[in-house]
Amino acid sequence: MSVPPRAVQLQEANEFLKEHPEVQFVDLLIADMNGVVRGKRIERASLTKVYEKGINLPASIFALDINGSTVESTGLGLDIGDADRICYPIPSTLSDEPWQKRPTAQLLMTMHEVEGDGEPFFADPREVLRRVVEKFDDLGLTICAAFELEFYLIDQENINGRPQPPRSPISGKRPQSTQVYLIDDLDEYADCLQDILEGAKVQGIPADAIVKESAPAQFEVNMHHVEDALKACDYAVLLKRLIKNIAYDHEMDTTFMAKPYPGQAGNGLHVHISLIDKKTGKNIFASDDPEQNAALRHAVGGVLETMPASMGFLCPNVNSYRRFGAQFYVPNAPSWGLDNRTVAVRVPTGSADAVRIEHRVAGADANPYLMMSAILAGIHHGLTNKIEPSTPIEGNSYEQLEQSLPNNLRDALRELDDSEVLAKYISPDYIDIFVACKESELEEFEHSISDLEYNWYLHTV
Repeated sequence: MSVPPRAVQLQEANEFLKEHPEVQFVDLLIADMNGVVRGKRIERASLTKVYEKGINLPASIFALDINGSTVESTGLGLDIGDADRICYPIPSTLSDEPWQKRPTAQLLMTMHEVEGDGEPFFADPREVLRRVVEKFDDLGLTICAAFELEFYLIDQENINGRPQPPRSPISGKRPQSTQVYLIDDLDEYADCLQDILEGAKVQGIPADAIVKESAPAQFEVNMHHVEDALKACDYAVLLKRLIKNIAYDHEMDTTFMAKPYPGQAGNGLHVHISLIDKKTGKNIFASDDPEQNAALRHAVGGVLETMPASMGFLCPNVNSYRRFGAQFYVPNAPSWGLDNRTVAVRVPTGSADAVRIEHRVAGADANPYLMMSAILAGIHHGLTNKIEPSTPIEGNSYEQLEQSLPNNLRDALRELDDSEVLAKYISPDYIDIFVACKESELEEFEHSISDLEYNWYLHTV
C-alpha cells in the first residue's frame, strides 16, 4: 500500500484548520498491540508538516507490554537500537476532541518503514489487518462490519485497589441493579451517556445506541455498520478513548477490563460481519434460509475451525479468561446457531438482506485490529476451502457442548503459535512478537503472589 498522496492529505489538513480556527493542539494517535493509544501532541502550526513528512516514533511502540515496558525478546527494542519508523496520517480521521478544555484535535496514524518505498511496518496491528483485508479484495468482496462495545462506569476512587460502581448523579446511590435493558438505569447516568453519543457524532464515529447491560453501571454502545473493516476498527479504538475521557469529565472513570467484578458479567466486544459482492453490491450471506447459503456456511465453518487458535487475539490477557461462564452468555466452545445467544457465532435472521455473522467470543480488552484479523482469516479460510460447519445449535449450547476452547492465556498462546492456518494470514514474525509480549506478561503474573494466597496459606500450612 503506497502512502496516500501528500496533496490530498494537505487539503484535508488545511480545510480542517480553516473550519476550526479555535484548535490549538493536535494529538497524533497510534494504537499499540494492546489497543492502548499512544503518540504525540503537537501545536496547530505543525499539522501541515505532519501531513507532508510524517512523524517519527520508535518501532518498539509495538513491543510494549500492558504496562508500557518494551519486551526485548521481540527484537524491536535494543536489538535494533530502539530505532524509529515513520508514521503517516490515516485519511479522514482528523477530528475534534470534545472533552478538552483547550481546543484540541486528534489524528490517527499508521507506521511505515523509513527506507525503500516506505512500506507499511509489519508490526503495526492496523497493517496486520490490512494484509488480511487484501485477500478479500482479491475475491472481489468488501467487508461490512460493526462493533458492539461493553464497558463499566466506575468510581474514580477504588477500594483497596478494587473498582466500585460510581454514585448516581441523580440519586447519589451506588447502583446494584443487574437488570439488562433497564431504561431507568440509563436515566441515572443520562448526561454522561448522552455526551458520549454526541461526542461520537462530533468525531464521525457511527455510534447510534447505548443500552444498559446486565450488571451495575455496565453499558453497551452499538455502532452502525460500515463497508470498511479497517475503518470499523479505527472507530472502535477511538470510541474507547472517547468514552474514557467523557466519563472523566463527569467525575467518573471507566473500565474495559474483561472481568472487573467477580460474580458479575464481563465486558465483551461483539462484531457483526457480512460480505458485499463488489460487482453486484449484494450481501453474499443474504438468504431466506441461512442454512442453505453455502457462502455463509463455509464462512462459519472456517471461523469455528480457527477459533481455538484465534483465542490469543480474542482474549489476550490473563483476566480475559475469567469472563467465561454460561450464566454470562460467554461461549466456551466453537459453536453456531440461528438467533441463538448461547453460541460463539450467532447468525441473526431478522431480515434476509441483513443476514450476517455475529462473533461473540472476544472481550472488550481485545485489540480490535487483531481481533478482526483473526476472525476474517477464519472466514477467508472457510470460503476458499469450502469448510462445512457443525450442525447449528438449537437451545442452550452450554447444556449440549463441553468446554473446548482454551480457558487460559498460556494454552491460547500455544494454539496461536502452532497454527499453520493463521500463519498463512498473519505474518509468523508478527505472531512471534505478539506471543513474546504476552508470555512476558504471563511470566510476571505467575511470579506475583495474590492476596488470596496469603489468606489461604500464610497461617494454615
